[in-house]
Amino acid sequence: MDREQILAGRERLVAALAPVVEHVRAIDPSEPNAASVLTERLPLDTPAMVALATLVRDGVEAGWLCEKEAGGVRFSRVAKADHPGTAPHSLDAVHMAGPGPGHEHPQGEFDLCFAVEGAPTFDGQPPGWVVYPPGSWHVPTVAGGTMDILYFLPDGAIRFGPKAG
Repeated sequence: MDREQILAGRERLVAALAPVVEHVRAIDPSEPNAASVLTERLPLDTPAMVALATLVRDGVEAGWLCEKEAGGVRFSRVAKADHPGTAPHSLDAVHMAGPGPGHEHPQGEFDLCFAVEGAPTFDGQPPGWVVYPPGSWHVPTVAGGTMDILYFLPDGAIRFGPKAG
C-alpha cells in the first residue's frame, strides 16, 4: 500500500470520528465517571459506532491502519495532536491480543475498544470506553481474544517505559 492510500484511509477515519472527537474533547480524563459518560453518549451498538468499528476493521485488514508492528502489537499514529480533526488529542490505533508496552499517561488517555475475535477485555474491561486519568501507568493488555483500539491522548502526551518511582 502506498503512502497516499494510507493517508487517504486515515483522513476517512478522522472524518468519521468527528462526532466522537467532540465528545472526547468535552470530557476531563480525571473525572472518575469519564468512561461511563462516553459509554452513555456513544454506545457501541448504535449504527454510527458499528460503522466506525467496521471502518477500523477494514483499515487494519487493508493495511492503511496498524501497518507497523512491534512485540506482536500492530499500531499506527493516525493523527498528531495538532491535526484539526482531533486537536488537542493525538489519535493512535492498535490491533492486539495479549500485553503491549507499559506506559504512562501524563495527561490521561481515552481508549475506544472494539472486539475482533473471542470475548476480549482490555485491562479487564469489556469492549467500549476505557479512560485513564492523568499520571496513570499501565501495561495495556487484551485478554480472551483480539481487539482493535483507538486511543486519544491529550496533547499527544505519552511516556513509554517502566513505572516511574
